[in-house]
Amino acid sequence: MKTVLPDSRKFPRFAGVSTFCRYPLLELVAAKSLPVDWVIYGVPFDGGVTYRPGARFGPRAVRDASQYVKRYSIEHDVDVCEVLSMADAGDAPVSPYDCKENAERVAAFATGLGDAGHTKLLAVGGDHSIAYANIKATWQRRGKPAAGLACVHFDSHLDTVDSVWGEKWGHASPFIRAIEEGLIDPKRMISIGIKGPLNSKADLDYAKDHGVRIVTHAQWQDDGPAQLAAFVAEVGAAEAYLTFDIDCVDPAYAPGTGTLCPGGFTSAEVLGILRSLRGMNVVGADVVEVLPDRDPAGITAFLAAHVVFEVLCLDAVRRKG
Repeated sequence: MKTVLPDSRKFPRFAGVSTFCRYPLLELVAAKSLPVDWVIYGVPFDGGVTYRPGARFGPRAVRDASQYVKRYSIEHDVDVCEVLSMADAGDAPVSPYDCKENAERVAAFATGLGDAGHTKLLAVGGDHSIAYANIKATWQRRGKPAAGLACVHFDSHLDTVDSVWGEKWGHASPFIRAIEEGLIDPKRMISIGIKGPLNSKADLDYAKDHGVRIVTHAQWQDDGPAQLAAFVAEVGAAEAYLTFDIDCVDPAYAPGTGTLCPGGFTSAEVLGILRSLRGMNVVGADVVEVLPDRDPAGITAFLAAHVVFEVLCLDAVRRKG
């Protein structure tokens, strides 16, 4: 099944209803009983932040920025719309005042999207706490694998803190919760781009003690590509989840986020790293922490929209063989 897009020569990209990458609305595709390979949906929630709020407006900003995302990847030599059927499911219902209730509500919404045995989920946040909900929904829809999903995690922060101010479901904690519940296999998880000063050295302990591979930004400059290539080879065809916090990118290239950390990847570097994951069996993903109020030129939302596209390319090129 292919994705039918509006003809940009007849319906300009600056016109019409804004959907992710101009993909059709899920309700229109479902009305025709057509299969959908990927459902993209927004999660406008930022009740889990520890610094600047505003990521609740991220899905809207990324949707608007994605109007200029085109369909053919030069680097992968693949037209995603020729290989995949994709649809925009709108935004999940949220509970702005309760992180745990929000996680449960979003997971329930995502679990019911498309064909649970076929359709993959890509969530656009919102803060990083929403990753737990999409991981849980993905894990359930993939048959609740006992070993958990493999995971590639892009971030400046490990997000394995047990709690902040008594909150165990905020954006500092999605992966400790997912690991505790067996949704992710920490021994098949790699965190890329970690950097910046920490509150304490102990912040590293949980991830290290549970076997998460940590590649700091400084380490990436040394042998990071080789470490990632080895990880991809090791994981092989296993089902993997990809989670992307935009703050792994240097603020010079992505200023619109709530927990800035200088010294990160350039836009070109991070897109190249995503492309190097070619061959992985990505079965779910999220792109989070876009804060439009701190993104005056819209470059952060625009980069996030292209990250969404690169994730879809990974699945398209794998199917294409």
